[in-house]
Amino acid sequence: MVIAETPDVEVVGEAGTGAEAVRLAAELRPDVVVMDIRMPGMDGIEATRLVTADGGPTRVVVLTTFDEDEHVYAALHAGASGFLVKDMALEDILGAVRVVAAGDALIAPSVTRRLIGAFAAAAAPAAAAVAATDSATDSAAERRLAAITGREREILTLVGRGLSNSEIAAELVLSIATVKTYMTRLLAKLDARDRVQLVILAYEAGLVSVSG
Repeated sequence: MVIAETPDVEVVGEAGTGAEAVRLAAELRPDVVVMDIRMPGMDGIEATRLVTADGGPTRVVVLTTFDEDEHVYAALHAGASGFLVKDMALEDILGAVRVVAAGDALIAPSVTRRLIGAFAAAAAPAAAAVAATDSATDSAAERRLAAITGREREILTLVGRGLSNSEIAAELVLSIATVKTYMTRLLAKLDARDRVQLVILAYEAGLVSVSG
C-alpha cells in the first residue's frame, strides 16, 4: 500500500507465495521485487534464486525480520541486491527500492553484523575442512584480491563493515566522487555484480570478521 501510493513507483503485481512471485516476475519483468523470506511452499531464498537466475534486469530486495531467521544470509548468494528489516522507517524502505532500481545495492546497517555472524557460523565447518586438507592454500576469495590495490583493499574492508559511500569518504578523507570511482573499479576487478557481493567477498577473504 505504501509503495503504491508513492508517485514515482508503480506496483505492477503482488504475490502471496514464492512460486507466484517467480511466475509474476517472469511475466511482468519488474525493476524491483520486494521479497519476504518466509512464505508458504517455496521460500523467498529459492524464489530470489529463480528470479535472478537468468541475469535479467529484475533485482530483488529482501525484507525480513532478521532476528527470527538465521539463514537469511543465503539470499545474498541467491542474488539479492538489498537487505532490509521490517522495523525500518517506511521512507528508508522506499529509498532502498529506488537505490536498487538504479542499479546499486543496499544492506541495512543493522543487518550487516548479524549477516556476517550468520555467514561465519555456516561457513566455519567448510573452512575447517579446507584447513585440514590444505592449510597452505590461500582461499579463492583472497586470490581474487591480488588484482586490487592497497587503497581498493582498504575501501573493500569498509564496504564489508557496512559503511556507505559517504561514510567511507569521511573515514578516508576522500570525496564521494572518488569513492564512487573506487567502487566502480572494485566491481570490475572482482567481477562483482553489486555492493552485496563485495560484502560477501570481504568476509570470505578475511577482511572483516564477526568481532569487527
